[in-house]
Amino acid sequence: MNLISLSLLEVRQGLASRSFSAQEYCEHLVAHIANHDGLGAWAERDPERLLIDAREVDRLGWAGDDDRPLAGVPIALKDNIDAVGYACTAGTGALQSRRPATNAAVVDALLQAGALVAGKTRMHELAMGITSNNAVSGPARNPYDPERSPGGSSGGSGTAVGARMAPAALGTDTGGSVRVPAALCGLVGLRPTIGRYSGAGIVPLCRTRDTAGPMARTMADVELLDAVLADDDRSLEVALGDLRVGVPRATLASDLEPGVAKRFEEALQLMSRLGVSLVETDLPERDAINAATGFPLVLFELERDLPAFLRQEGIHLSLADIRAGIGSPDVAAIVAQQLGPDAVTSALHATALQRRARLQGLYAEHFRRHRLDAIVAPTCPLTAPLLGDGETVVLNGRNVPTFLTYIRATDPGSVAGLPGLSIPMGLSDGLPVGLHLEGAPHADKFLLAFGRALARELPDTPPPRFLTAAG
Repeated sequence: MNLISLSLLEVRQGLASRSFSAQEYCEHLVAHIANHDGLGAWAERDPERLLIDAREVDRLGWAGDDDRPLAGVPIALKDNIDAVGYACTAGTGALQSRRPATNAAVVDALLQAGALVAGKTRMHELAMGITSNNAVSGPARNPYDPERSPGGSSGGSGTAVGARMAPAALGTDTGGSVRVPAALCGLVGLRPTIGRYSGAGIVPLCRTRDTAGPMARTMADVELLDAVLADDDRSLEVALGDLRVGVPRATLASDLEPGVAKRFEEALQLMSRLGVSLVETDLPERDAINAATGFPLVLFELERDLPAFLRQEGIHLSLADIRAGIGSPDVAAIVAQQLGPDAVTSALHATALQRRARLQGLYAEHFRRHRLDAIVAPTCPLTAPLLGDGETVVLNGRNVPTFLTYIRATDPGSVAGLPGLSIPMGLSDGLPVGLHLEGAPHADKFLLAFGRALARELPDTPPPRFLTAAG
């Protein structure tokens, strides 16, 4: 049995049936990681501790316990999520010595369910980008092509799960930072409705927009993680033939890389054959409102909330102090905006919150007027960029901004606080392509049910070639 290829649920079932022990499973993961550590998934690991924890699960006989649905399953954690015994640096220089004394609430939820901490994963510095090409820690690399980015900012989590170094991971998503790496690494990634999971113990970027989110290889795995993290084990079923889904042809579903466009059209044709009513409709005001809203929220709240978060544990750093330790030029440039004459003030922040409320109203009216159950688009308009592409990337023969292009479909709903889900829809020239599903606020269970029903019909996305080459 090839243990590293197992999904989270398959690991759970194998442990429960005593087909293998937690120690045996973790030993396979540790050896696999050692053989492929050049992918740069990890910020910090403690293999011996992982094996000790696995042996304790075996000793206590937790596998198969309904009260511990994740017993013996290692989960990777992004390096901005606090876990006792591990550094939590948010991938930036000034926080390299930070070792939290308590767990993030989401980590406590996982541990109470019996999960093990697989380690901390690399990320884009301060969660302020989509490539995870971090000058402080080094880059995380795409398991389908190590010369390419796994996405970001939760790129190391995408690398770890995509490369089968862990069956699942947590990332955080402010504008697409779970769903973009999920799409570029062939995974399922969920951004829940804002507030569905506790944000306690997560290094803040923008509290109005930040949320943790799970990443795994199957819908069933993500649904289980959501049930644990939200303490909500309800499950819905949907009939695809009853659904009305919006297709924003003029904006989010336009100007796509040819291979992405092909996969998206195939997915639409599949939905149509399955009885989904596809409604070509758009929100023409959305992008302008979002462009004037998202960054002012981030910049003001970063300066206000990050130093306050650190002060709670006796770390006294201003945003200027933190900037001095930033190694990635793109992140340094963004932070410099808030430290200069054009800094976002409290008055501008208040205006941004008003715009956000307008954006939320726009979405609500759009769903109501067109009787939509969801909106679909490619998660990203192109596949994974080369790690050296920097601030721009080529899309259909034009240089376009890397960051804004990759979050085109994921960012507006993030600002509005909507749930979003990326599911794999195959490969383009050997690289994964994601399908983005967006729902109304608090429709997380519906969105998961829609994703489950659709994923059953979509073709399987092959694993990275290095895994199949290894047998």
